[in-house]
Amino acid sequence: MLKERNGSDTPNKIVLTVAILDFDAQRRNAAATALAGIKNLRITEIPSFPGKVGDLAELLPQTYDVVLLNVDCDSKLAYDLVENLSANARIYVMAYSSRAAMKVAVHLMRAGAREFFAAPFDPVEIAAAMERATEHYAATIQEARASSRLFVFLGTKGGCGVTTLAANFALAVAQESEGNTLLMDFGLPLGDVAINLGIKTDYSVANALQYPDRLDAKLLSTLVVKHSTGLSVLAAPSEFTDQPAPLESIDKLVTVACEAYNFVVVDVGSRIDLLGTSLFDKSAIIYLITQVGISELLNANRMVSKFFFTRDETLQIVLNRYKPSDLLFDEKKITEALTRPAQWKVPDDYSAARRTRETASPMVLADSAIARAIREMAKSAAGLTSEKDEKRGFFRFLR
Repeated sequence: MLKERNGSDTPNKIVLTVAILDFDAQRRNAAATALAGIKNLRITEIPSFPGKVGDLAELLPQTYDVVLLNVDCDSKLAYDLVENLSANARIYVMAYSSRAAMKVAVHLMRAGAREFFAAPFDPVEIAAAMERATEHYAATIQEARASSRLFVFLGTKGGCGVTTLAANFALAVAQESEGNTLLMDFGLPLGDVAINLGIKTDYSVANALQYPDRLDAKLLSTLVVKHSTGLSVLAAPSEFTDQPAPLESIDKLVTVACEAYNFVVVDVGSRIDLLGTSLFDKSAIIYLITQVGISELLNANRMVSKFFFTRDETLQIVLNRYKPSDLLFDEKKITEALTRPAQWKVPDDYSAARRTRETASPMVLADSAIARAIREMAKSAAGLTSEKDEKRGFFRFLR
């Protein structure tokens, strides 16, 4: 059984998961004690030691941020273990030994170890190493974000079509880009993404948030379900849950998702309570969904003015169910209410919406005005907009 110790956590700080691999219980306990006084660490002592490299997968079923490895074993095994662990760029490998030989340290550094310590630990030295591990973790997150794109769909009020747009947008991104795409439903306590896509799921966002310390790309892959188009979906729970997810759990899920997928699309409904999470990181593209009604435009004005005023192209305003003949306001009034022009208009298409409800088939898979508009949004998001479309300007409306 794994033995865990938690150092004190500081809110909104990076919390590193640390595994200690040592075949000697007394020495392993001493290592854990040396780490226990350092803030923002979750420490796990592994009571077994790998006899060969192939044993690592069983001993470390999750990906830890830091692995502290005792190397007082066969030198070839020590080298192979360090090399295997270091193959995952996210893992910060620290080696330690009671035989502090420079030759051993250099050998293990070449295998990929980032730190080498002589036992017993110097508290100052180990604390400084953990600071460097934290910096490495932060850099890894930034790198993952740079190579991945996060799209968050937020509604000005319930019923404005956020889920329909998010689900169909995700399908279009997956098809148009042919990139690895994930759709997550944060419409808690109950979301409708799975219903919109006509799929059944065994697991949900709630499962992913339940054990944040154990969450990695491998575990996430077991929780998602694949749509026939290739889109991966992490649905909302099918039953009510009264357990609010800690913000750091949401941050961990977003980080893992962005590491594992090229494109991550998130339906948050109208949940402004999630604004403090990394879902709304400055690099995320926020699609603010509204309709041209008094209450919707008023809410849009409040949200843009209070939460998104400093955003430029990372805020995309979408006018959903747009029907020019039914407008109560002219374009100038709409822009004034939104404090800026809307980037997208998705037309009202009753026949397409009805066909989707009757066939349980996503509307973007059949040709319609709505489907064409959503596909244009997806192409632009994936960087696939044609030069011809670029010349038409940023503001588009497909009739």
